[in-house]
Amino acid sequence: MSRALKLAAVAGAALLTRRALRGRIARSPLWPLPALETPISGHSPRRWLPALIVSRTEPADGVLMLTLESAELPPWSPGAHVDVQLPSGLVRQYSLCGDPADAGRYTIAIRLVEDGRGGSREAHAQLLQGAELPVRPPRNRFELEPSSSYLFVAGGIGITPILPMLRAATAAGADWTLLYGGRSRASMPFLAELESYGSRVTLTPQDEAGLPDLAALASAGPGTLVYCCGPAPLMEAVEAAAPPGTPVHLERFTATPATGASHPFTVELHRSGRTIEVAAEESTLAAVRRELPDTPYSCGQGFCGTCQHRVLEGRVDHRDTLLTDQEREGSMLLCVSRAKDDHLVLDL
Repeated sequence: MSRALKLAAVAGAALLTRRALRGRIARSPLWPLPALETPISGHSPRRWLPALIVSRTEPADGVLMLTLESAELPPWSPGAHVDVQLPSGLVRQYSLCGDPADAGRYTIAIRLVEDGRGGSREAHAQLLQGAELPVRPPRNRFELEPSSSYLFVAGGIGITPILPMLRAATAAGADWTLLYGGRSRASMPFLAELESYGSRVTLTPQDEAGLPDLAALASAGPGTLVYCCGPAPLMEAVEAAAPPGTPVHLERFTATPATGASHPFTVELHRSGRTIEVAAEESTLAAVRRELPDTPYSCGQGFCGTCQHRVLEGRVDHRDTLLTDQEREGSMLLCVSRAKDDHLVLDL
């Protein structure tokens, strides 16, 4: 066989092999497993999923409610939240407050915070019906555990993760009550839906009745699970009022306050061949960006995962509210987490 014929035969075999592999992958996207970035579930927690805003309403003063639809949206459970990517590139987190039974449909509600970091203002101004809004697959660190009895406490927009919990608890036949406070009735979303639950719900608009009465916590029966979402002072009050041994589950709007004094440490940027100093009063992210200014970040509070990077050596003082225990074994969020000791090595 001539050289030209041999080359043609090899090229033909390579083309057939490539076509066969494409067909095999098309029939089974989970093959070959070792090369996949996406886990068995088919939804990487870091993958952006396209969604369309099909409804925009205002269920209360200063509250924007969006309904998103996409065939790619995975299932979720009460207490879950999603990352959304705003038109500017900012990443923000919002609890899902719709019905998990509505496949391919998510509902989120966003409170306008005029003196915030800008995400809510952008959402209210630019997220219009018909626009696309990328979201990441849901995460849930506020999972509703099975119980025969619940006491729910919500403050303001903190009602959003609680709302689907009420539906789930009702469907399960559980005994439950809700204490729901806000600045005024006009500012409290979902009041019409909550009316259907009758005396199970106690509304406390601050301009009418002051702060929620947490005395019900003291009389909670054995086995009652407490779920609370709202401003930090409310959650602190709930923890203080709950009898010893009562499980209290909290969903925070801000990063968990750091415990203990922060100390300086060094970070070796393995791929860059540089070692940097992180002062006690600055974040790991700020120190890294002095050397690598293009290092991406968004929320700066340990929620969104944009600044997650691999840790090659060293023990991490994790201060985020996002990463799973498995993810924490080999990575960290630079914006809030630090070294437990004096040195870390990052894959940067």
